[in-house]
Amino acid sequence: MAKAATMHGQRTPCQKCPLRALPHFREFEREELSFISGFKKGELLVDAGATIFLEGAHSAHLFTILSGWGFRYKTLEDGRRQILNYVMPGDLIGLQGSIMGEMQHSTEALSPVSLCVFERTELMTLYNSHPPLAFDLTWIAAQEERILDEHLLSIGRRSAIERAAYLLAYLYQRASVLHLFNGSKVIPITQQHVADTLGLSVVHTNKTLKKLAARGLILWQDRGCSVLDAKGLADVAGWHNPDSGKRPFI
Repeated sequence: MAKAATMHGQRTPCQKCPLRALPHFREFEREELSFISGFKKGELLVDAGATIFLEGAHSAHLFTILSGWGFRYKTLEDGRRQILNYVMPGDLIGLQGSIMGEMQHSTEALSPVSLCVFERTELMTLYNSHPPLAFDLTWIAAQEERILDEHLLSIGRRSAIERAAYLLAYLYQRASVLHLFNGSKVIPITQQHVADTLGLSVVHTNKTLKKLAARGLILWQDRGCSVLDAKGLADVAGWHNPDSGKRPFI
């Protein structure tokens, strides 16, 4: 865990969790909410650019993103990086370490991130005592698999401009339902992040993003990418995001 992180006691009661107010998430039953309130041990505040999980490390904790943006990635020995996916509020991170014993990827904060902290040792209590919550964890894992399938399709078969359009449409759609933009439509990523996600060089990425900008679909700014036409991006990518209905979170 990076030093740029501060642990707090439980600052946000689960009963007043801001994510519960979003129609994107399913409601907890009273008993589930009571269990989650005891399962949560506190909150962690992480600075932008700080490492939340490091590949190969062991951690006693699981986290749910309460606010902010992050990404999961793997690196090769020579330092080349592949961004696997992006994490946003409601996403559970660290579950892989509970199964594999150590993390198989790293996670970094794109923006200041607030995390709900859970003890790994209490995970079996969730499985044994709350089957609906156990099903939620299975749903979350299956949803992650579906997203990774789409990312793999993008890298393997989409052209460079289709890859970039898909990525930005995907991030925009996810952030929109979570109300992350607060009036703006800026995705807080650099062109290096885009290149590391799409498997392209920075030069190729820059040229590709300029083509999308020339079509009036995006506007690249110092602090990130502003999406001007999300539907247009999805059309370029040939991507349609299926409606999965209300999603669970822990």
